[in-house]
Amino acid sequence: MPYPGGDSALICARCHHFAAAPGATLCHRCLGDSSEPVPAFGSSPGLWLRSPVGLGWAAVVLLGVVVAADLFAVAADLLQYDAAGALADGEPSAAAFRRAGRADALLAAAAGAQAVALVACVIVYLCWFQRVRANAQVFNPLGHRKSPGWAIGGWFVPVVNLWFPRRITLDIWDASSPWGTTRSHALVNAWWTLWLGSLFADRLATTGDGDAEGAAQVRDGALRMAISDSLDIAAAVLAILVVVRLTRMQHEKAMAGAAPAAL
Repeated sequence: MPYPGGDSALICARCHHFAAAPGATLCHRCLGDSSEPVPAFGSSPGLWLRSPVGLGWAAVVLLGVVVAADLFAVAADLLQYDAAGALADGEPSAAAFRRAGRADALLAAAAGAQAVALVACVIVYLCWFQRVRANAQVFNPLGHRKSPGWAIGGWFVPVVNLWFPRRITLDIWDASSPWGTTRSHALVNAWWTLWLGSLFADRLATTGDGDAEGAAQVRDGALRMAISDSLDIAAAVLAILVVVRLTRMQHEKAMAGAAPAAL
């Protein structure tokens, strides 16, 4: 999905920073005029719309990589569950020990893949999140209950990170909805519920793993990790839908121009 200019575009088709000059698709600066460029939507100085499309697609791709890494981890979890179950049931065969060794190797590889995918995804996702938060400020300067700095800090401050990101996302969602309407929050709420569920499941799984000594405990730990990784997959899939929907909403609203006078 491109972010083109056009006869009805409010922002400059070249720089995407300033309002297009009357009757043109470029701003005064890109046209080479001496006039000062005007922030899009007549917002406060220093605030202008910037396309979220490129960062949005990058976030979607990396969320997909996270899903792939989690699927790999689930397969490794299930292999360990099967191997540990065989040992716990009194089947100490050479084949069972080989499966257990293979499961350990796959789990180590999956953990590395998950860590790399998560770090890359977090960096790009937060860049996208900060951009859509800035755009939302342009759309509706008074519709935000948290300051712009919380768009990043809200994810890392203990305790408040359990609800601040959802609150900020809902404010961005409302500001990015078509003029005069409010889109349902069901998708955001479902995503956040699964995200919290995956966090708590991961904490439970990793805490229990420290006590795993026998084959039965290893089997139970593998089951907990499989559940945790599955919840993470579901949360990542819904996160993809949130990114796609929100990016499209901002793109369409920017292309629609300023709010109708009646609003």
